[in-house]
Amino acid sequence: MVAMLQVRGLSVEVGGKLRVDNASFSLHPGDTVGLVGRNGAGKTSMLKVIAGESPAAAGIVSHPPAVGYLPQNPRPRGSGVDSTGLSHVLSGKGLDALALRMEKLRLKVDETGAERDAARFARVEAEFRDAGGYRAESDVRTIAAGLGLGDDRLDLPLNALSGGERRRVELTRILFAGSDLLLLDEPTNHLDNDAKQWLMGFLRSYRGALLVISHDLELLDASITRVLHLDEGEVIEYRGTYSQYQISRAADEERLGKLASRQESEIQRLEQLANRMRGQTAKRAKTAKAIDTRVARLARDQVTGPKRQQRIGVRFPDPPRPGRVVLEVDGITKGYGGPNIFEDVTFAVERGERLVVMGLNGAGKTSLMRILAGQTEPDSGTWTFGHGVSAGYYAQEHEGIQAGTTVIDHLKTVGLPESQLRTLLGTFGLFGDVAFQDAGTLSGGEKTKLALAQLVTGRHNLLLLDEPTNNLDPPSREAIGDALSDWPGAVVLVSHDPDFVSRLEPSRVLMMPDGDLDYWSDDMLDLVALA
Repeated sequence: MVAMLQVRGLSVEVGGKLRVDNASFSLHPGDTVGLVGRNGAGKTSMLKVIAGESPAAAGIVSHPPAVGYLPQNPRPRGSGVDSTGLSHVLSGKGLDALALRMEKLRLKVDETGAERDAARFARVEAEFRDAGGYRAESDVRTIAAGLGLGDDRLDLPLNALSGGERRRVELTRILFAGSDLLLLDEPTNHLDNDAKQWLMGFLRSYRGALLVISHDLELLDASITRVLHLDEGEVIEYRGTYSQYQISRAADEERLGKLASRQESEIQRLEQLANRMRGQTAKRAKTAKAIDTRVARLARDQVTGPKRQQRIGVRFPDPPRPGRVVLEVDGITKGYGGPNIFEDVTFAVERGERLVVMGLNGAGKTSLMRILAGQTEPDSGTWTFGHGVSAGYYAQEHEGIQAGTTVIDHLKTVGLPESQLRTLLGTFGLFGDVAFQDAGTLSGGEKTKLALAQLVTGRHNLLLLDEPTNNLDPPSREAIGDALSDWPGAVVLVSHDPDFVSRLEPSRVLMMPDGDLDYWSDDMLDLVALA
């Protein structure tokens, strides 16, 4: 069987640090392979290199010319004949350009009636028909609907869509194009529960080769044929489902831990023995030297025990005390040239209150948050912050993270000593030399941690959080959720993560697009993943 992907001796460097060292593996049609590892291990960087988006430090990657690659934060600029999401998706097979060419030829035939023009039209029409052009729009809308993107959103210009919607447009384009190899980095980000289930069903029936990074691999469990575990630059392959990988990995970690402990004990015993013999007779000194050689050999061949997930202990400092009302919103309306996404939304947030913004995909949650953060303007209505309010905004697309600027330089505007800033980064799991790495080379999870660290340094008393747990591994989600649950400031939150919402213990909920306010009830947790 011909391999869809062959990787031989692949090494990947990020910020001068080796993230992947001499990895080799292959994927064949029907393979569904999960790439797993802690945040910052190098999964995203490795996928970029395989997709051809970044150069390899060493090694060879070969795959078909057409690859469906979904990065963590795709920003489709529109490769279709017009700026709409539909045209962008159709361009995945070149069908929008074919349709435009066919229409121009049809008009020319109507105008001239020339036999040559009619023959050219017939050839283009046959190419369009054979490529599935006549059913293409229906197929696109079916895929988009499965991913939670309605017809009205697909017909809008890309720049009118939220970050999550643009991501779904790009995923729709990839699935519609029908590549033999899919490389997907966190494909369930920004998807509600129904869309996740639809996507996983689609991927389970996919007959090509799939390499996927996801924190939702449980949803693909039965379809996974192998798992590639990346840690400390080494890629270890486990055959079987994701559940079988978890069992095998736990057994490996226990075995390696015991072996590393035994080897370390033996090295210490021999070193102590050599040291006792060294100052005695010449014969014993010679024996000590032989023991030193043996110790060096043991140390060279010593296995490394499993690296434990470094726990992060996030703490948001107590904010300055604002007035009683921290945010007032009065009758704001927003549209993008078509029907309004929402209109006449009115609410207020008081000091220390937690407000969850809920609504189906396309209901305007991100548009509302961007207005409150001063990123865009409403079409009508007003919003004001209360006395003494400092607002911090977490954007789901990491707009505040600048490529070409080091991680630590993102925090230096607050005037704290570098040692304190490095300590702060460490509390978010950004340890060691990561502080001096180009922030543009961070993984999605690391960018999330940096963006949250920026909020901490700002000493804000109102946080506007738009999907703050995307790309985070479970320990990081738990640590940040616990930190915010103890924080006395006010929070306006958009999230599909029921556990995270529960930790924040919200007081009220704003239902979009209608702008209806209600008191929070734990019964609503079942709706969080759906909205």
